[in-house]
Amino acid sequence: MDNTGQMKTLDERYYMPAFSRDMAIVKGQGSKVWDGSGREYIDCVAGIAVCSTGHCHPSVVKALCDQAHELIHCSNLYYIPHQGELAKKLVEVTGMHKAFFANSGAEATDGALKLARVRTGRKKFVAFAHGFHGRTVGSLAVTHKPAIREPFEPLGMSATFVDYGDLEGLKKVVDSDTAGVIVEPIQGEAGVIIPPDSFFEGVREICDKTGALMIVDEVQTGMGRTGTWLAIQHTKVKPDIVTLAKGIASGFPMGALVAREGLEFKKSEHGSTFAGGPLACATALATIRVIEETLPSVAAKGERFRAGLAKYNPRVRGLMIGITVGDKCPDVQKKCAEAGVLVNCAADGNLRLVPPLTISDAEIDQVVKVLNGILG
Repeated sequence: MDNTGQMKTLDERYYMPAFSRDMAIVKGQGSKVWDGSGREYIDCVAGIAVCSTGHCHPSVVKALCDQAHELIHCSNLYYIPHQGELAKKLVEVTGMHKAFFANSGAEATDGALKLARVRTGRKKFVAFAHGFHGRTVGSLAVTHKPAIREPFEPLGMSATFVDYGDLEGLKKVVDSDTAGVIVEPIQGEAGVIIPPDSFFEGVREICDKTGALMIVDEVQTGMGRTGTWLAIQHTKVKPDIVTLAKGIASGFPMGALVAREGLEFKKSEHGSTFAGGPLACATALATIRVIEETLPSVAAKGERFRAGLAKYNPRVRGLMIGITVGDKCPDVQKKCAEAGVLVNCAADGNLRLVPPLTISDAEIDQVVKVLNGILG
């Protein structure tokens, strides 16, 4: 029975209207989801790059359920099942030194900003135009979009924004008072904007010269999304701090920050009641195991998208795809849904596709066929 109408009625009556939505997703399996009427879609939104292993992957579901039967929560007053094992795994795949867990990408950003401030003794940050790092008070301070940031100012953090890719502009504002420079390897919310690798080499050099920390936001690009565990691993640059979330636990709310040797929180400097709980850590470990199996195929899947959509000059890195379609983006998104494919519009008329890493070649071909029919 389709209860979308009832869901909408309750939402409009009791839920704050912070989101724009017009359909209900009630079931997911692999790269497909179903709405309240039973209609099937290939999901190239994947919870906004969250469902990295697809929807309801059997291994992930089993890990979650098995842990739920044993222990759901105990708080960080005690050693937590799977927490140390997960921290070790994240350190290994990222090449960093230690990890700390959070409940979301925004919280991971907050943790990274706090760590940078407390270890450098500095207060200022530099971020980039069109960058997105979260909506909490801390993360919003380094998020550029004026429409979502300015209504909440002052935010208690000092941040200066520079054009993405502008190293000369960056040199002018990073100084001995700068705690950190926060940057996305690919700007996702801006529409999958991919700068040259030399940009990150320049950011690293500027940070090294001034003593500022290089904070790389891998919330959307991390956990295999671009064909490597971290998008920054496509370069030779090693950051000081990396933030993770979205694809880390297949949809279970979780975030993390990992940092190089010499950067860590001391006792009582940071904390969280829920972060890194038994369910989150068990689910994340299962997710990582699935990603390990899938990762070798991600680059080829991205190239399959690139080849099929070549005439639209897509921006592709692994399974992160952006296509500039301009003002017609909302209409394209709607028509794709009508044709059984979910995509979404990022900023500036850019269509974004971030499907599960487990998407099949046949599903990719169907998505390409639908897009070619609509964009052509």
